[in-house]
Amino acid sequence: MTALAFSMHSAFAAGGEIAVIVKSSNSNYWQNVQKGAAAAMKDAKGYTMSFQGPASESAIADEVSMVENAVNRKVAGILLAPSDPDALIPVMKKAWEAKIPVILIDSLVSDGGKKYYQSFLSTDNEAAGELCAKELIAKIGKTGKIAVMSYVAGVGSEIGRVGGFKRYIAANSQLKIVNTFYSQSQMATALNQTTDVLTAHPDLKGIFGANEPTAVGMARAITQASKAGKVVAIGFDGNQDLQGFVKDGTLDATAVQGSYQMGSLGIQTLVSVIGGKTVPKFVNTGVVMVNKKNIDLPEAKNVLY
Repeated sequence: MTALAFSMHSAFAAGGEIAVIVKSSNSNYWQNVQKGAAAAMKDAKGYTMSFQGPASESAIADEVSMVENAVNRKVAGILLAPSDPDALIPVMKKAWEAKIPVILIDSLVSDGGKKYYQSFLSTDNEAAGELCAKELIAKIGKTGKIAVMSYVAGVGSEIGRVGGFKRYIAANSQLKIVNTFYSQSQMATALNQTTDVLTAHPDLKGIFGANEPTAVGMARAITQASKAGKVVAIGFDGNQDLQGFVKDGTLDATAVQGSYQMGSLGIQTLVSVIGGKTVPKFVNTGVVMVNKKNIDLPEAKNVLY
């Protein structure tokens, strides 16, 4: 189905509700997506916006229900950050059959869902993971033990980001990954997992926290274990907590996505599709490696939240 077909057949081409549905409503990251979307809505005349997400990123069935409800409400379009690569496809198909365009942000669905969305806006997660691996190697060298603190196994962004990190480490160093942990995007879980790995491997040289709540929990554990400055830590995302950890040296750097851009460009893309315009299938919203040197410069301030 082309963007033009949506325009020709949709009763909502002149306006209506745009449903923004994200992985969790409780994270600063997703709230920054909301800010970007709300800003773009000022230019989307005739449209209103709703914003929702489950209590946690692992509550996949709740997100599916939210999309289903949006389809049943006959919204004009859906801006969706899918929490699972497969679980959202059946309800995306329902949206497609109802002539409701879907724009994906942050994470991709499996190939089986490719025809049910019109555009995907995200960090190039594989490239972002490689960037984090390069940063770690630059700080600790090519030998020794490291750990990977991941979030939800199998989600699209995790496959690209952590996969890109691991592949780069394997191809460009002799660093040994002692374990990969999955926090389910729960800060307290990441804190406990990091505490455990620091205890089990006192000679650990480096550690990577692959999303916002995971990186915050990781950094808190490093601080509690008095390992700040002794273990090189690379985070991901850029809320106030993570900025503080960069400034005090607990984190050597954190890779920050353009979450605001995902929201703002996502709305613009959705309005374009509803209006019958052709849009790119993928838009890279970028990533900035933030460290002590650049944290107060415009390049970092534009993505921090």
